[in-house]
Amino acid sequence: MSSATSFYDFEPVDKKGSPYPLTSLKGKVVLVVNTASKCGFTPQFQGLETLYQNLKGKYPDDFLIIGFPCNQFGSQDPGSNDDIQSFCQLNYGVTFPVLGKLDVNGEQAAPVWTWMKEQQPGVLGLKRVKWNFEKFLISADGKVVGRWASLTKPESLEDTIVKEIEKAKKEGTLASAGAGAGGEAAEQAKLS
Repeated sequence: MSSATSFYDFEPVDKKGSPYPLTSLKGKVVLVVNTASKCGFTPQFQGLETLYQNLKGKYPDDFLIIGFPCNQFGSQDPGSNDDIQSFCQLNYGVTFPVLGKLDVNGEQAAPVWTWMKEQQPGVLGLKRVKWNFEKFLISADGKVVGRWASLTKPESLEDTIVKEIEKAKKEGTLASAGAGAGGEAAEQAKLS
């Protein structure tokens, strides 16, 4: 899908293997993270959940985190999608969507990850993800506006994300600007 012009042009799969159309998130600022259950960075799930709860409290219709489990780095997410979901919820109380396991690098990389890496190359222009818990920030209009390495703690991104939400609010690109009161209920229905 090299003709994609936006994050919202993609349909990765959810935890049950069904399409998860990202177009349904249009108008939200989204933090995308490749996750793993058995990595030294796995405790970042706690930081991600804290960040998610803090920002959902302030911007209930305007922000989302999406986790994409990946087993490409040291085979650190070997479980099934069900195992991964249970692990995230039981150990870290994760309430943000964690989708189906996928590849972020190589020939089998999910198209959304190939696109994000092309839009925002890493250090020295490398177009690959270096390790688990790399983070991409997507603007309300679907552009990659930030990328951080695994060492970056999720909580440290709160100010940057708030600035992006406020910028989108000024530009009128947030979903809440035109979604009305039903936006959050529709989002919850999609996630259940």
